[in-house]
Amino acid sequence: MVPYGVEGEIVEINEGEFTVVETIAKVKTPKGETKDIMMMQKWPVRKGRPYKGKIPPAEPMLTGQRIIDTFFPVAKGGTACIPGPFGSGKTVVQHQLAKWADAEVVVYVGCGERGNEMTDVLMEFPELKDPKSGEPLMKRTVLIANTSNMPVAAREASIYTGITIAEYFRDMGYSVAIMADSTSRWAEALREMSGRLEEMPGEEGYPAYLTSRAAEFYERAGKVYCLGSDERVGALTVVGAVSPPGGDLSEPVTQATLKIVKVFWGLDSNLAYRRHFPAINWLLSYSLYLDKISNYIEEQGYKGWGEMTKEAMKILQEEAELQEIVRLVGIDALSEKDRLTLEAARSLREDYLHQNAFHEVDTYASLTKQLKMLKLILDFYHLGQEALKQGVYLSKITSLPVREKIARAKYIPEAEMVKIDEISSELHMQMDTLVKGGEVNA
Repeated sequence: MVPYGVEGEIVEINEGEFTVVETIAKVKTPKGETKDIMMMQKWPVRKGRPYKGKIPPAEPMLTGQRIIDTFFPVAKGGTACIPGPFGSGKTVVQHQLAKWADAEVVVYVGCGERGNEMTDVLMEFPELKDPKSGEPLMKRTVLIANTSNMPVAAREASIYTGITIAEYFRDMGYSVAIMADSTSRWAEALREMSGRLEEMPGEEGYPAYLTSRAAEFYERAGKVYCLGSDERVGALTVVGAVSPPGGDLSEPVTQATLKIVKVFWGLDSNLAYRRHFPAINWLLSYSLYLDKISNYIEEQGYKGWGEMTKEAMKILQEEAELQEIVRLVGIDALSEKDRLTLEAARSLREDYLHQNAFHEVDTYASLTKQLKMLKLILDFYHLGQEALKQGVYLSKITSLPVREKIARAKYIPEAEMVKIDEISSELHMQMDTLVKGGEVNA
């Protein structure tokens, strides 16, 4: 709570209730001066708050969103961006991160958002319960409301205000996540102010310093040793939404952001139109933290996590190639092995990656549940391949009664995860029966 630049001996500290501008303590500096300490601190928002040193980010910020945690995780102290066209679900993804990410403090910046969206957030968040403490989620959330009818100067400042507040909590040793929704509106404010200042315009009218300003913002993320104590470690994770006009990812704001961030969650309007949410395209997105985070997760006792995620992604990539063949010559041209790959990929898409943000159970999946669900689908794929080698028809494999239970595993509550193990045992039994030439009854 002692502001940066003040150090010495605490000679007085008061007890009771105070306003933020009343003196709560006095500090005697090495020069013999006495400084009054109050709860309010002043800091220029465009300048990053200092720290002792940075730590390479390796610990994942778990979000409970299966496609993010499994394939494109973000590290605590990392940077991520969510570009996507209108209606593809950027705001819902950020709301889900604000609700479920394992950050101790969340700062949500509604930058240039429509007033009704910010109203929804303000109405919804106080009613939500924090899953860890049971307290209202609002108690650990800071909302910065900058609606589209506010002045452009306020919009340009809102992003900096949010990240400075986040740094303040980071300096207390908390893990903080900031959601900036959306940085495109912030860039538009920069463009408008730059035009009024009669500066030389760059690409599409944005100022020439757009990339450097975006870099300055994202570079304030990180996991750090805080000033004042060697034991105190804080992390600041930045997730920025980008709203490219018409979903064009080649426009300047998206390209400037992609040069800086380490995680890219590319939203796809085609997935959104097919009602597949989160509409993160697994063939476009990437995470540069994946290897470090996979090693960290395995060290925590989740054996085989890295191999399973790689194999699941390989199946989804193979599906994309096979779909091209199907479109050209039809599904009859594929071998039974390839058709089984398509079935496994469909199960991954519909039963694992598709997640209902408004379902009380499916809205969040712990890492343990994700591991069990992913293993269940991959076990079906491996056992199916073995059964095909033994001469079992594909139609019998795909019509197994247990497949319905695999599809509904996502709705099993966290407290009843033993049921997923029971489904796994049932899968092995039914596959064994098929291989031995028996009939499996529903």
